[in-house]
Amino acid sequence: MTPDQTILFILLFFVFVFLIWGRVRYDLVAFMALIIALLTGVVPKDQAFSGFGHPATIIIALVLIISRGLSSSGVIEVVAQQVARLSSSLKSHIAAMAGISAVLSAVMNNVAALALLMPVDIQAAKKAKRSPALSLMPLSFASILGGMITLIGTPPNIIIAEFRAQSVGSSFTMFDFTPVGLACAVAGVIFVATIGWRLIPAGRKEHDVTQDLLETGVFLAELYVPEGSTAIGQRVRELDEIAQENDVMVVGLVRNGKRLPGQARWTEIKEKDLLVVESAPETLDQFVGLMKLDFRQDKTETGLLDNEDMSIIEVVVPPGARIEGRSAMSLRLQYRHNVTLLGVSRQGRQFRERVRKLDIKASDVLLLHGPMHRLQDISRWLGTMPLAERGLELIQRHKAWLAVGIFAAAIAAASFGLVYLPIALAGVVALYALLNVIPPRQVYESIEWSVIVLLGSMIPIGAALEASGGTALIAGMVTDFSAGHSPVFVLTLLMIVTMTLSDVMNNTATAIIAAPIAIDIAARLQVNPDPFLMTVAVAASCAFLTPIGHKNNTLIMGPGGYRFGDYWRMGLPLEILVILVSIPTILWVWPL
Repeated sequence: MTPDQTILFILLFFVFVFLIWGRVRYDLVAFMALIIALLTGVVPKDQAFSGFGHPATIIIALVLIISRGLSSSGVIEVVAQQVARLSSSLKSHIAAMAGISAVLSAVMNNVAALALLMPVDIQAAKKAKRSPALSLMPLSFASILGGMITLIGTPPNIIIAEFRAQSVGSSFTMFDFTPVGLACAVAGVIFVATIGWRLIPAGRKEHDVTQDLLETGVFLAELYVPEGSTAIGQRVRELDEIAQENDVMVVGLVRNGKRLPGQARWTEIKEKDLLVVESAPETLDQFVGLMKLDFRQDKTETGLLDNEDMSIIEVVVPPGARIEGRSAMSLRLQYRHNVTLLGVSRQGRQFRERVRKLDIKASDVLLLHGPMHRLQDISRWLGTMPLAERGLELIQRHKAWLAVGIFAAAIAAASFGLVYLPIALAGVVALYALLNVIPPRQVYESIEWSVIVLLGSMIPIGAALEASGGTALIAGMVTDFSAGHSPVFVLTLLMIVTMTLSDVMNNTATAIIAAPIAIDIAARLQVNPDPFLMTVAVAASCAFLTPIGHKNNTLIMGPGGYRFGDYWRMGLPLEILVILVSIPTILWVWPL
């Protein structure tokens, strides 16, 4: 190997390790790798930020904005709710929700499609008095499968199309992915609706994490003692009588940021102390009013009961959310936004101590308390997704057909070659903003910047690996290993390897690494590169074995109460099914 190849392979190895480890954000890992590649000279300085202007990066950013516009118009929500009402049994409910999830994911970002449908699915589970774990995993898998149907359905398809443009001279078009993607999606939806949901562990079927969060009736809250509180001057034990009358138990005292030993029952309460109490949310409200306490440590000008529209909302934390890796206290949630973090549920395990200082993780379910009219806005600011149905005031249903019409016209123009796809999508974004289908202030908020940084950082590294001969080296190893076997065997081997990578890495990064390898393998075998590129596109999207391979799997982990080892039970048969369906379909549509 050349020095450049050695450096790049070592760099990619550490990227791979850090992505699996998951302790460092994937966009930061990729950006650090890019900086090291620039400092070592393996990526030329004039290519440093070429990935951020790459057509694939631009298209993905535009699709994310359009997805927000389609959801804001309300047509998707209306359709989803109608489908949910038509499903009478669990089997028909999963089939209906999985079907519409796959269809929506074909025309919009699949993470956005899941975010729209997940609240509907959870509400249906609550009405049917069953665990959402039975339907959330099938819903997630269906949304991933649906993204394979069109060019814009999932980032790997966009990346593969641009790699084809660079190597062959022309890109895959909007519906070139449809024959293979549709076959996989139909087979996958039938599987998750008939067999797949039955493979979910029995313990998850009986456990409703989000319902538990609201119905346990007991949370540990820290109540601030402001000036004028009737608790000042009393010992903790002297509050027992009034606490018991209000179904509240005082279990501790925090002073100067430190929990006092035991229950501090003989300690005299002072201004600025924190009373640690165990209570249900509704009785906690009464106790706060009687004792003139406050939920908010940082802000004491108003009391909890001064607002008549206080409410509680459940939200789930997706990867890359603003609050991920941070605590409510570090964000100063109470002081800045008048919102309190009441509880946290993590994979079925509740945290009831010092929740304000708890570092939040992706897939956590949070219980937020604050003014009703602001909770949805704060949820968006935190980057979380509500687990309850959205309020009507957030939806512009009168613009639904306008939004659909503009988007359909742009897709048609791009499909017939009248307009270059990125330009067509940019036109949709401009019209959405001009017509206020999506408020201009939400345009930049709609972009998932962590994905953009990941793409912008990994594309130059992938190009450097190809330019240095690294991809040719890997392709040579694959062809040597499969010497004497047919190209169909090599194609299947490439799919299995890519699927395995996608299960532990981000699917976007997997596509960037695997695409040039596929082209080199096809060149060595002297066959058509298209089936190999299609194989990578399908395999990179099929991350069903773990909760870290795809954001949708991470997103459902908390609300469904799933464990890391739950995914492969349904995911492994599904991946085998995809291989059995996709390989013959690819060879039929894209002959060698």
